[in-house]
Amino acid sequence: MGDPCLNSPRRVLSLSKERERATVDKSSGFAVSKENGPNPSEVYGFVGSISTVVATVLFLIWAYIPEPWLQSVGITYYPSRYWAFAVPIFAMVAAVLAIGFYVGLNFMVTPPPTSFNTMFDEYSREATNFADTTRGEEQPIEPLSDIGINKINDLMFNSLN
Repeated sequence: MGDPCLNSPRRVLSLSKERERATVDKSSGFAVSKENGPNPSEVYGFVGSISTVVATVLFLIWAYIPEPWLQSVGITYYPSRYWAFAVPIFAMVAAVLAIGFYVGLNFMVTPPPTSFNTMFDEYSREATNFADTTRGEEQPIEPLSDIGINKINDLMFNSLN
């Protein structure tokens, strides 16, 4: 307990977990982990990244190598070159329209600034008179409520005088 480095409960807990996970191999003197094998999310990420790179290389070969070269290699069946330009353009236009639609939908459902719905809704609660009945060190927390606009205006503008 006299170790000055172990002053934090988190540090003590993390060190105890490290000791549980690793055992020392007697022949080599190195710590050997009890957990064997890769994490499944790491495997999926690795396979996904390799698949993405392979698909991108195949797309670029299909899009930019001339047709006679592909036919000389023996590749005779492939989609039309029209799709090399149509699909990325379609994806970009769809993304721009989706963002525009999302922003427009938010503008449509937002009430105007003059509406009372921006200040009050069905979940608004008025502050109740909270009588402090206990006089001591521990006091109860006041019930949750909204601050009225008149109190906010009074605090912001009348306290300046």
